[in-house]
Amino acid sequence: MFYYVGGDKMERQILHVDVNNAFLSWTAIEKLNNGETIDIRTIPAVIGGDESSRHGVVLAKSMKAKQFGIRTGEPIYQARKKCPYIQVFQGNYENYRKYSEKLYQLLLEYTDRIERFSIDECFMDLTLFLRKNEKLIDKAYEINRRVKEELGFTVNIGVSTNKLLAKMASDFEKPDKVHTLFKNEIANKMWTLPASELFMVGRGSIPKLQQLGIKTIGDIAKMDKNMLIKKFGKHGKIMWEYANGIDESEVVYTKEEPKCIGNSITLPKDIYNIHKLNEILLALSEQVGFRLRKYKLYASVINVQIKTKDFKTYSHQKKIETPTNVTKEIYYIAKQLLEELHKNRAVRLIGVRVDKLYKEDEIQMSLFNNQDNQKQEKLDKAMDELKKKFGYEKITRAGEMKVNTLLNIRKEKGE
Repeated sequence: MFYYVGGDKMERQILHVDVNNAFLSWTAIEKLNNGETIDIRTIPAVIGGDESSRHGVVLAKSMKAKQFGIRTGEPIYQARKKCPYIQVFQGNYENYRKYSEKLYQLLLEYTDRIERFSIDECFMDLTLFLRKNEKLIDKAYEINRRVKEELGFTVNIGVSTNKLLAKMASDFEKPDKVHTLFKNEIANKMWTLPASELFMVGRGSIPKLQQLGIKTIGDIAKMDKNMLIKKFGKHGKIMWEYANGIDESEVVYTKEEPKCIGNSITLPKDIYNIHKLNEILLALSEQVGFRLRKYKLYASVINVQIKTKDFKTYSHQKKIETPTNVTKEIYYIAKQLLEELHKNRAVRLIGVRVDKLYKEDEIQMSLFNNQDNQKQEKLDKAMDELKKKFGYEKITRAGEMKVNTLLNIRKEKGE
């Protein structure tokens, strides 16, 4: 499936984000945050029901528990036979919802087209949210890294052009991995897998597939589609399409107002020059302002973050008296914050984030009494309409025009 923006044909850019061992990881983080000194992810541990009732089953297990042959879904009393000193922890759905929401809020910094597929996995459509020359794979690695550093757990991310292939990719080797599965990779990466690994192929279908001599996903893909339909009905058609990487389904999302909005970029080389960093800062401020105005929100806190070549992170923030969504104001304050942070450091990553968001009817009307604000808001609104019509990258402010060149520069000596 493709998008058409301003007459241009754009292939979809889809990520599938899947939390590794979510219930155990989220329980571990909650315990560590409450003063526990042992990370239960590093010991034989499981999440399960009431052990005393003998009806509790293993919902999640640590890698150490897995080494004892403990399986998800087996009774806890049976797991204890395999490992007598295994630690059993009760599940806490409210905690799971809390960490799921934290992940969702982080992902909202990249796109508002997010489908919550389950409590621990999401589809993301970044087709209209990538800047010119930005690559989907780079965003996947950035999200993978940020989740680990900022939220304390890990995710697998699948990268592709449709939901099916992105989900299949995220199920490849785990944990804490980023995998691609594009159409030209299907034969090598997917067709060699057992038929049971194909999404939507249930246990009941396996014996029937085996009767047809089908063992791998590739066998399904090469099978006559009409024969599969005759044997399995509509499900046969779905299996054949999925085995061939065909999926036209949309990322189904509900628009939700974000609690913060931000954007960051990992630079292709270390940059010392603050003037070049300011040019990038303007582009990031424009993206943040665009999204604020899209939601009709105003920010009262502006934050700038940099990461240096030795992977140290520094950030400054400023609270402003009158909330704003004007690009010029956001950039002006972000520029001041960068000057305080920079100190001639070699910068590898730079980001802008706004917090403490307000709706239009929640802020003082004095905001609209400022003539300069009114002028800037009209300019921003005109720019936003052009971006919506012709695509985000087709319309840029004069100061942003150098940014794409900057992000593609080759490494030069002494720079």
